[in-house]
Amino acid sequence: MFQRMGQSVGLNHVSAGAPERVAQRRITHVGFDIGLILIVAFLLVLGILMVYSASYDFSLRWMGNPLYMFNRQLLWIGLGLACAVFLAFFDYHHLKYLSVLGLVVTVGLLVVVLVIHEDVNNATRTLSGGSYQPSELAKLITVLYLSAWITSRQDVLTNRLLTWIPLALVVSVLATLIVFQPDVSATLTVVFLGGLLFFLGGGRVLEMFIVVFFIVFGSIMIVVFNPTGSSRVESFRGSIFDPLKASDHVQWALEAFVNGKWFGTGIGHSQTKLAGLPYPSTDSIFAVFGEEFGTVGAIVLVLAFAFLLYRGLVIAHRAPDAFGALLASGLAIWITIEAMINMGVMVSVIPFAGNNLPFISSGGSNMLVTMVAVGILLNISRQAARAREEEGRSFETLVDLRRRDGRRGVSRSRRASGAGGTE
Repeated sequence: MFQRMGQSVGLNHVSAGAPERVAQRRITHVGFDIGLILIVAFLLVLGILMVYSASYDFSLRWMGNPLYMFNRQLLWIGLGLACAVFLAFFDYHHLKYLSVLGLVVTVGLLVVVLVIHEDVNNATRTLSGGSYQPSELAKLITVLYLSAWITSRQDVLTNRLLTWIPLALVVSVLATLIVFQPDVSATLTVVFLGGLLFFLGGGRVLEMFIVVFFIVFGSIMIVVFNPTGSSRVESFRGSIFDPLKASDHVQWALEAFVNGKWFGTGIGHSQTKLAGLPYPSTDSIFAVFGEEFGTVGAIVLVLAFAFLLYRGLVIAHRAPDAFGALLASGLAIWITIEAMINMGVMVSVIPFAGNNLPFISSGGSNMLVTMVAVGILLNISRQAARAREEEGRSFETLVDLRRRDGRRGVSRSRRASGAGGTE
């Protein structure tokens, strides 16, 4: 009751004494992280342009409609925006209780994929005619579930039996189901995120080294025993000293960047997407982007994702609790890792991995889970802004009450002094 009464007094004083300051706050404070909104909007616009450019010929040749993939991408963006808006206003603390259900559903979908054996490009990673990839959902659920799991066990984080062993078990189940699809890049991403979240959540250095060891060991096992992984690493090793020994996919991508030079050939004027570049609207869209926007455009795109990471970490730093901080960090780092892997593959910096470029590549699963992550980040920023606003109101109320008490004290003192003088 005192707090409500104090807030009422404080707000009345502010509105009476400083209307300009209140008006300025209403204009500048909108609750959400504006930087994140602007950079996501920028990337989505670029993605729409690139999907239209990269998929036009493919859609015309295989679907009979040059706008087939473009229209589908607009649909997925619309659904993704709807999810982002909903989650921006949905208290992220509730996700902690939904994370277990999300994990169970994800494991179930990964098992279904292995049972159905829907082969697309020699892989069984999709459902519904290649439209849905549960491995994309697994990356999001890894961040969500482990963030909730780690922050709820801060008091026993130093206990090996209760922390990193169960954590490693959860990550191992997800990674094993994904690697059998096979999806090597998604497997390594899930394993990396598990180790990273454990470290960010406060894991000890010794346990962190153990987790890193298992990550490295697991990566080596994937490469050695998985034909897809071993062939990609072998191709990458050969391309380090001779680009002509790289895979045909990477050679076409490098040719696209050479054709683009510094400032590109212009939107829609890529030649490699017509000549033989595989998957120009999905895995290879960064190569098309580099050819049409040039090296300068590619650098701008890299900086855009770096700025997105920065805003995500700022949101994590300002988060009102440990769960929000860990969740925001994990989501921002995950999106950035996805982008850097895709771009790094196209310039032959890392071994080939078939993952999409967030916000840019054509694809429903990746777009949906990425926009879900954006919605959660926006909600964390909104919750943090509300917490700071409440703290500010409490402080202003306290200062206001002290000023009023002070004025009363001075007034009474003067009246008392004046009364004494007349007597």
